[in-house]
Amino acid sequence: MKAQVYKDPRPAEYFTPFHERVRRGHQGWMYEFVRSMVTPYLLIFHRTRCIDSDRIPAQGSVIIAPNHFSFLDHFFSAIYTRRRVQFMAKSQLFKPPMQFIFSHGGVFPIRRGHRDEEGFISAKAILGRGGTVVMYAEGGRSRTEDLSEQAKPGIGRLALESGAAVVPTAIYGSQKARNWKRLQFPKVTVQYGTPLRFERVDNPSREQSQAAADIIFERIRETYDGLAESGRARAVRASRAARRAAAAAQRSAEAAGRRPVVR
Repeated sequence: MKAQVYKDPRPAEYFTPFHERVRRGHQGWMYEFVRSMVTPYLLIFHRTRCIDSDRIPAQGSVIIAPNHFSFLDHFFSAIYTRRRVQFMAKSQLFKPPMQFIFSHGGVFPIRRGHRDEEGFISAKAILGRGGTVVMYAEGGRSRTEDLSEQAKPGIGRLALESGAAVVPTAIYGSQKARNWKRLQFPKVTVQYGTPLRFERVDNPSREQSQAAADIIFERIRETYDGLAESGRARAVRASRAARRAAAAAQRSAEAAGRRPVVR
């Protein structure tokens, strides 16, 4: 695995056009083109399966908050939602020629190694118009093939400042997705959790942001550990059983509401 570069030396002004584009709402045809190219690869080679995608709200501002092992996590977290999503990505990815694809596909940079307010302004602009942002709870990729010890406060800050619904998301199996040169294509499962909502806070403290991030990451960890311990098949069965139980409860409630009152 290549060594990480933790500070981008380029000036902040270099990234201004990318932020301006996403703030204007320009995503265009590039998003669907890339999605159509990548989705068959993920489905065929990684046998990707999604659980509980209906937990992503169909309307309103949403933050999808996955764990992070691989560059492909961008795509694993998005291909099963009908909503167009936009990604906060490390600034080192924005180099020719790929920066054209990223920018026109709705990706925006976070300037690595700096306190970058522009990334948060862009994210809040997207959420402010009811959009969907993918932001990794761990910040960068985990290098240990296991979840990080703690979430970064950024995800908590964005959740508090925006008031958006946060969907904790577990991506299991993507640790070795980079090993395609060795013909290793791990099976990947994506499971979405129950959305969280936090009371909106303007200018939250670092402690408040970290507390919110810890809650989000704990939900991710619970779902991830469930996939690790029980496997995909059992998680699918549990999800189906929960759906049937919820549907039965709904029918019972509706039937009770229609019964005549006996006096």
